[in-house]
Amino acid sequence: MAVETSSAPLPVLSKLPNGLTVLRFLLIPAFIVVYANADNGHSWAAGIIFGLAGFTDQIDGWLARRWHVESEFGKYADPLADRLMIDTAVVMLVVYDRLPWPALAVIVARDAFLIVGTRIAVTRGYDFSVSALGKAATWFLYGGVAFLLVTVPGTRWPLVLFWTGLGMAVVAAVLYSSAAWATIRKRRSA
Repeated sequence: MAVETSSAPLPVLSKLPNGLTVLRFLLIPAFIVVYANADNGHSWAAGIIFGLAGFTDQIDGWLARRWHVESEFGKYADPLADRLMIDTAVVMLVVYDRLPWPALAVIVARDAFLIVGTRIAVTRGYDFSVSALGKAATWFLYGGVAFLLVTVPGTRWPLVLFWTGLGMAVVAAVLYSSAAWATIRKRRSA
């Protein structure tokens, strides 16, 4: 059974998906302040802020597609907001000794590669779309980080979620890169 899509019920609501993306950017400094005041490296308040960011990540894209209000701003700002929120949380978790520094190195290297690679690929005609693996990786990362934020130090299972998500994210980055490279090569030879 096909699901019908609809347009935004009111013109002001068509701005909601981008507004949620902007909200995610604004949650980053709030998250930093709350987690910096965390007791013993865990904070339910920081976990809730981080979880809210993860929820807005899902809802803004879904609304934009459903209401047919996808925008150039959202296309680039949405994944940037996700990366910055996750990267910020990982930095804080490393500072509070909840994650080892190699986790931060891998996250930053992957995100720098994707940001630079996206700019290069888009200017050469490649149009990125989020893969199921990329979306699943983001969910695992959000879950792993959120649970690290709210559990006491030494809790191992959130680390399993985090490292699983990070592994999936690296594989997704490799797949994005090879697809972009194949498209660029094909267009050059055409």
